Amino acid sequence: MNTPRLTDLKRKAIVTAAAAQFRANGFEATSMDKIALEAGVSKRTVYNHFPSKEELFAETILQLFQSSAALLELPYRRDVGLREQLTELLRLKMRTLDDPDFLDLARVAISEAIHAPERALPVFARLNEREEGVTSWIRAAQADGRLKPGDPVFAATMLQGQVKAFAFWPQVAMGAAPLAPAQQEPVIEAAVSMFLAYFGAEQ
Repeated sequence: MNTPRLTDLKRKAIVTAAAAQFRANGFEATSMDKIALEAGVSKRTVYNHFPSKEELFAETILQLFQSSAALLELPYRRDVGLREQLTELLRLKMRTLDDPDFLDLARVAISEAIHAPERALPVFARLNEREEGVTSWIRAAQADGRLKPGDPVFAATMLQGQVKAFAFWPQVAMGAAPLAPAQQEPVIEAAVSMFLAYFGAEQ
C-alpha cells in the first residue's frame, strides 16, 4: 500500500481545516490565516496549494459534494425490483442529508451562490460535469426498458427533489431538525411511488 506523501497530507489537512472554518464562519469571515492555524501549516504552505481563498473554497465545496455523491454509486440490477432499488438509493440519499457538516457547508455554498454568484456558480458548473449515481442508475434502467425513455437528469432531479423538499431545504433554509428515521420512511415511500407512477414502464 502506498504511503501518502507529506504534501498530500498537508493538502488534505488544509481542505479539512477550510471546511471547518467555512462552516463555522462563512466565506467572508474566514481567513487564510485561520485556515493555516487550524491545519497546522504555514500560510505560505496554504498558498502553495491554493493561490486564493476562492480556489480553496471551490475545492472544499467540490470535495464535499463528491464525497456525498460517492455514497450514491449503487449499480443498477436487472434481477431486483425497481421499488426495492429506488428505496435503497433514497435511503442512501437520506444518509448524506443527515450529516450536519454537509448541511452547514451546503448552507455556505448556497449563500455564496445568492450573494456572490460569480464565485459560486463556476463551482456548481464543475459539479454538473460529473454524472451522479442516481442519474446513472436511471439511465441503466431506461436502457433495460424498465423506465420510460427521456432525460435521465430530469428524472433524477424530480426523484431527489421530492426528498430534498423534506430533508434538505427546510434544514438549510430554516434550521429545521433532520428527519428521524421514522419520518424518513414515509417520504421515501411516497417519492418512490410517485416516481414509478410517472416514469415506470412496467405498468
